[in-house]
This record gives sequence, C-alpha cells and structure tokens, in this order.
Amino acid sequence: MEKVRNDKNLPEQTEEFSHPDDWWLDEEDSADGLPVFDPDEAEDYAKDRQRLMGVPMVTGYEALERHRGVRRPRRKLSRREKRAWKKAQKYEMKLHKAHEKEERKLAKQAAKQAAREEKAAQKQAKKEEKHKKKTKPSGSVKSSGKKGTVKKISSTNKDSRNKGKDITAQQSIPYREMGKDGICRVEDGYYSKTIRFYDINYQLAQNEDKNAIFENWCDFLNYFDSTIHFQLSFINHHSNMTEYEDVIRIKKQNDSFDDLRMEFAQMLRNQLAKGNNGLVRTKYITFGIEADNIREAKPKLERIETDILNNFKVFGVSAYPLNGAERLQIMYETFNQNVKVPFKFSYDDMLRTGLNTKDYIAPSSFLFKNGKDFQMGDTIGAVCYLQILAPELTDKMLAEFLEMDCNLLVNLHIQSIDQMKAIKLVKSKVTDINRMKIEEQKKAVRSGYDMDIIPSDLNTYGGEAKRLLEDLQSRNERMFLVTVVFLNTAKNKQELENVVFQTAGIAQKYNCALKRLDYQQEQGLMSSLPLGKNWIPIKRALTTTSTAIFVPFTTQELFMGGESIYYGLNALSNNLIMADRKKLKNPNGLILGTPGSGKSFAAKREITNVFIVTKDDIIICDPEGEYFPLVRAFNGQVIRISPTSHDYINPMDININYADDDDPLSLKSDFILSLCELVVGGKNGLEPVEKTIIDRCVRLVYQDYLSDPVPEKMPILEDLYNLLRKQEEAESQRLATALEIYVNGSLKVFNHRTNVELNNRLVCFDIKDLGKQLKKLGMLIVQDQVWNRVTVNRSAHKSTRYYIDEFHLLLKEEQTAAYSVEIWKRFRKWGGIPTGITQNVKDLLASREIENIFENSDFILMLNQASGDRQILAKQLNISTHQLSYVTNSGEGEGLIFYGNTIIPFKDRFDNTLMLYALMSSKPEDVEKREKLGIKGRDDS
Repeated sequence: MEKVRNDKNLPEQTEEFSHPDDWWLDEEDSADGLPVFDPDEAEDYAKDRQRLMGVPMVTGYEALERHRGVRRPRRKLSRREKRAWKKAQKYEMKLHKAHEKEERKLAKQAAKQAAREEKAAQKQAKKEEKHKKKTKPSGSVKSSGKKGTVKKISSTNKDSRNKGKDITAQQSIPYREMGKDGICRVEDGYYSKTIRFYDINYQLAQNEDKNAIFENWCDFLNYFDSTIHFQLSFINHHSNMTEYEDVIRIKKQNDSFDDLRMEFAQMLRNQLAKGNNGLVRTKYITFGIEADNIREAKPKLERIETDILNNFKVFGVSAYPLNGAERLQIMYETFNQNVKVPFKFSYDDMLRTGLNTKDYIAPSSFLFKNGKDFQMGDTIGAVCYLQILAPELTDKMLAEFLEMDCNLLVNLHIQSIDQMKAIKLVKSKVTDINRMKIEEQKKAVRSGYDMDIIPSDLNTYGGEAKRLLEDLQSRNERMFLVTVVFLNTAKNKQELENVVFQTAGIAQKYNCALKRLDYQQEQGLMSSLPLGKNWIPIKRALTTTSTAIFVPFTTQELFMGGESIYYGLNALSNNLIMADRKKLKNPNGLILGTPGSGKSFAAKREITNVFIVTKDDIIICDPEGEYFPLVRAFNGQVIRISPTSHDYINPMDININYADDDDPLSLKSDFILSLCELVVGGKNGLEPVEKTIIDRCVRLVYQDYLSDPVPEKMPILEDLYNLLRKQEEAESQRLATALEIYVNGSLKVFNHRTNVELNNRLVCFDIKDLGKQLKKLGMLIVQDQVWNRVTVNRSAHKSTRYYIDEFHLLLKEEQTAAYSVEIWKRFRKWGGIPTGITQNVKDLLASREIENIFENSDFILMLNQASGDRQILAKQLNISTHQLSYVTNSGEGEGLIFYGNTIIPFKDRFDNTLMLYALMSSKPEDVEKREKLGIKGRDDS
C-alpha cells in the first residue's frame, strides 16, 4: 500500500482520505485494524524484534509506532486514536506474558537436560573405573600446578574425588577405539576413517589446468553432504634423517671402485643437508559419520572411501586408505615429536601385554597450565585458528603455510550444511536486512530527511546476501562451516613464539588473522588429530568456491627408494630428487639441451650412479670421444672404431634371440635396409625394387649360419656384396657398386668379423675418428650391436642401459630413423633402457613416425632450451609458461625433469672439488685439472 510522507505540508484533500484530520493513519485502519493476538506469532515477533532492535520492550504509542510504522501526532487524540492506543497497550502486555512464559519453559527444560547429562557423566565414570580395575594394575597419579593439570601416563585411579575427570594422558586422547581396519570409534555413535593422498603440480600448472583442478576440487567438496564431517590434515614434521640416509646409502663391494662409491655417497649426504628432506610433508583426508554401531558404520564408510579414491583419480592423485596402525603412528608422531624411539605397534602385542592403543601413542604427560600454550612430553606447542577477514582469498595462502620449514599441523574441519537449510538461512538473513532497511527508512522519514539515505553497510550486506542466495539456488554452490586450525610445536618457548609469529605473518599478508585459542588449547590439540572430529566451537560459513580456495595441492616431490638415481635438487623445495626409471611404464629417456647446458655431464652423472648402485650393463655410443676418462676410471671397455683402428665390429652379427618371434631375420633385414639406405643414399632413399632385392639376399646370406650357428659361419658385409653381384636385376648391380667402397675400398672398416669381447659391464663405442662419411653408419651399427647385447641380457634377466650422444644424426635419414623408432619401441619389452642425448628437439618431431620416440619416452631431462624448442616442448608435454622459465636462459645443470606425468624443476650444483667431477666434466679447465691428478685422457692412452 502507498504510504504518505509525514512532513509539515499536509496532502491535498481527496476522496481517498475519509479522516482528513487523521492523515497519519493508513486508509484501511479502523478500531479493528490492530492485529489479533496469536501466541505463536507473538513469540516470533518478540524474538525478531529483540534480535533486530536490541532494546527493552515498550508499550503505548511507541509500541504502535514500531509495530505499524506510525508516529504520534502533536495534537489531542481523537476517540478512535485512543481506542487504538489502548489496544496496542493490551497487545504489548500479551507479548510480555508470552515471552515470560516461554522463558520459564526453556529454563525448566535446560535444568532437566543438565541434570540428565550430569547423571550420565557419573554413570560413565563409574563404568570406566570398573573397566580399569579389571584390566590394569593399581598405580598412583601425580598432579602439580594450581592453575592447570599435569596429565601423566598412569594406571587406574582410586581417588573418588577425580571421578569423571581426565587424569591420565591416555584419558585425554579423545577416541574410544581404533580398529585394525582403520575405522575409529571416536565417540559413541560416531566413526571415522582416514585416507592419505599425495601431491600434484598445481602451483606450476598452466592456468587452464589450474582452473580444471579448481573446478574438480569444487565438485569434490560438493560430494560431501550434511551427514559427513570431513577434515583435511597437512602435517609437516621433522623426520629421523636415517630414513633418508638409508635410501642414499651406497654399500661397499670390496673392489677397486669403493673410493668412488664413498665419494659419491658423501656428495649425496651433502646435498641432503642442503635440502629440507628432514621435513616430511604428508596430507590426509579424514571423514566421519554417525551410526548406531560398527556394523552400520562400516559399509557406509567403505562406500565413501571408494568414492573419494575415485574422485582423487580424476585429479591424477595417488591415494590409499590407512589401517589402524598407520593412523596410530600419525598420532604417535604428533604427541612424541622429540622422541627418537620409532613407533612400534602390533595388534597382536595388545593381546599379550594387556595394553590398549592409547598406551602406545600417549606422551609422558600433558600440561595445559597456561591458557596460551601447552606441553606434551618435552615438546611445547600452541594452537591457533585462522580468522578469515579478507573479502577475497587466494590459492597461494595454504601453499605458503605448508612451505614453512618447521613443525606444523594445519587442519581444515569442514561440515556441509543441508542445502534447504542453507537457503532458508540466507533467505532469513535477506529478510532481516530488508527489515533493517525499512526501519532505517522510517527513521529517516521521522527525522525529516531523504528515506534513500541509509547506512552503506546495509546496502553492501544486502547485495552480498542476495548474491549468496543466487549462488546457492542456481550456481551449484553449497554452504560449509569451516574451522582452520594451526598447531605449532617447538623445543622451547622462544622458538615456539618465533614460529607462531612467522605463521601469523603469513596470515596477515593475506588479510587474515591468526588467533590463539586461549584456554582452549586442549580442545585445539585434540582437534588437530586426524580423527574427523572438531572440538572448537568457532566456525566460518563459506560457499563451495570460497572453501575450495584452500586447494590442497602445491608441488610434487620425487624421492624414491630402491635403486633410485640422483638427478639434483627440487628447485622449489630444495629436496633431493631420487628416481628409478625402471618403475616407469616406459623407461626410455631423452636428455635435451643447448650446447654448454650440461647434457653430457647429466648423462655421465647418471652413468656413474647406475654403475655404483645397480648391476645393469651400460653401453655408450660416443661420437665426440668425451666419455673415455670416466669409462677407464671404472675399468670399462673403450672400443675405438676408425679406418686405422684394429677394433672391428661386424654389422652382420646376429643371434637366435634377435627377435621375439621365430623369424629373427625380419628385424635384421630392417637393419640392413637402413644400412644400405645410408650407403646408397639418394634423396628418396631406396626404391621398392631395391628393398626387395636386399631382403631376398639377406635371407640367403644367413642360411649357412642359421643351419649351424657357429662364429666361423657368421656372414660379413662382403658376403652380402657377392650375393648382390650374382642377382640378375640391374638394381642389384647398383647396390653392389655402392657397397664396394665399404667392402674393398678405403672404408672397409666394417667388413670384418667382430674381434672385441663385449662382456664388460661398461662398454663405450668411440666413433669420433670415423669422419663424416662413416659416422652415421657407425652409430647405426653400434645400435645394432646394442640390440644383440639386449637380447642376450634378456634371457639373463639383466637390464641394458644404452646412451646415444648426438642422437639426432640417426634421425636424418628415413630408413635409419624408422629402424631407430622400431628399436625404441622394442627396448622396454626386452629390458633395455635407451637414452638419447641431443640439442635438436625439432629432429625428434621431423615426422609422425619419429615423433613416436618422443611419445615412447616417459623420462625427459630438459636443460636450457632455444626459443623454438621451448615452444615445441611446451606443446608436446603440456608445460606451463611458468615451468618454461626453468629452461629459459637457465644456468648449467638447471632445468625440468619429466618423469611419467610429473614435471619437476631441478638444479644440480655438483661439487667441483671431487674426483668424480674431474672425470665427468669436459670443460678445458677441468681437463687440465684431470691431467694434474694423473687421469689419462683419450689421446693419452
């Protein structure tokens, strides 16, 4: 209805106003116009008015004014007005009575509830005391401090004065039972499970990938309905360094290489000391539900667990559920941070010793004397919560907290609100704000100024509330109650205050505040355990998008056990990178980089590491003659192939295991076709007729050997040449003529049977002196020799690592590239691990066929790259712009490692004072240093 403004100028008299003297009343007002009393409405109205006004109840015209939005005129009241005034007084008195009645009713109910709870607590205390008398021997309890309590590990307490109180460290740990399968009964009717998940590269990802991860994380959060409470736990704690030293330890083998082994092992220990590998970062999600018993809870928890694991697969995140012992270990490491004794627990031991799970994890004592911090054993700690004040949050905040180099537990307790309740709540807030706006407008009218002038906060809050309502109703948003808890620990109070100050500084940087949980330290500590239960009554309402800004992913680490190889330090976390290529689906690898970026050094470092920690055979194709010092230092075999050398390898060598089918000649024929293509040359390679002739001759030339496979019958290149001469086709004569220089001419180095033993673990084919004409041919023949070695090692269950420097030379010709691609595909199945070393990425993508080499390599070590190559790598490997910065004008030994689906920036500052460095470096100044140490070079042998 239209309201008439109350000012000094009376409105014009119209038929609409039947009482011109009473213009301040609405047209429809009458003696019966006041509301009829209804107790329910009266109660709602009283509550609303008290919430919004915050003032005592009033009577008379003031009540009428507030209820109907009118003001008392400055004149004598009419009879009709007096009746309305009396009715307002009666109405207000009824409100008073209804309010008082409701208060009495609520007080009575509260008293009954308190009595019931007290009775239940006493009953529970008696029950626990009886249970302890049956299971534990009697003992004594010590306490100290007037303002607080020291809770020590103790047996049964017989002092009746302490009934119902937590008087032991075990009793302070707030769960009832931890099952073997990882299901924990936290409270009667509440059960939880925990899943550990690993990191993925989020901070280094492209913006499109970040958006995809963020959207998937929003969907992940929306999965949890109001019946599931879940908790995200991020734990940074210093681990015993012996765990890492066990991984990098290199055992002596009592041979001539032990000095080099110890030098390499010391280098790894020095690198470990530079990094933060003493700080272990783990991530968990704990979820809990309410159920009457374990039989009801178990299938529900298992279903939720399966759904969570499937959701993690969408991110490409590895995750697995924890069993009971693993969950107990987390709590043990939280409570006993300065204890060097490792966690030892077995459910079988409980039956034998009579102890319960809490006895294994509890610290020596808890002390909550000071309201701002606490002590557990020898560790002092403080619990704070994050007060979110910022209008906007960023996904970098949580990552920065987790990058702190100190003991820290960050926990996010998240409880979804039922969607209908959330919408109803927001609608209620919108109504409240609108009501407050109306009140402000009425005040403005009464004060004689424009009714549009209202407090700006009301407009702001109103707009935000409407947007929130719209998000909940139409934008797939849910509402969550979130509590963010921080647990800092240290060895002394000064150190604790420093780390709390550092943590608070990060919060302040993002316009948030870190607040101590004064006199709630015990509740905060227990809420920091991955039990899925929040004992802190401080919650912040956030939507799905706002909650998802706490993205739990930062950057991946790569630290593996077993026969893992050192690849430098993580450029982000400074942690050691230790990886085992054998554990990849496809261990084939590439080392890419511009000249001077450290390609050869990286290859030599890997070769050295492989030699001293594995039993693998290592073969090197060395077109530049720079691997000689390293190979000779490990008593390896260097085979020099040149026109003047007396070391020969036969390109026609074959063994019965040459192929994985019954026809070894099919693959050998491919090799000889590749060889002939290099020999004959030509822009278009071999003609189809020529290929047919070569294939026919290959099958003929091996007939004698395959019928009686003895070394004396192994054919050589001259045998193939003679067969080609005997063929009738003109093309066969052309092929024979092209081969003549390699059989009878000056390039006949490959027309001999193999006269070198290839049984050494470390073999280097030095083809530097072959010259331009023969180098490609030499590399192809070496590759065939390696394949022969791989086929032999396969039956011995031994891996063969093959390093090909200047790999791009094999990709220039179509047939040699095709053969290299075929070998690259076969290597994995046969236990071979090839590594191509090149500076030209473009050659790897010269054709769709050659591109298969790139696609069949799950390990790529990228050093500094040229501009064009960077763009190719970015497209092929989906590398973000930020990640590309690590291969743009980067220093020696810096770049990116592509391991499976993981991309990690690395840096390697190898100690240049070591003997190994002198053996691996090819810099002129290091060559001189090597000579002073008495290490012979290639030309000195």
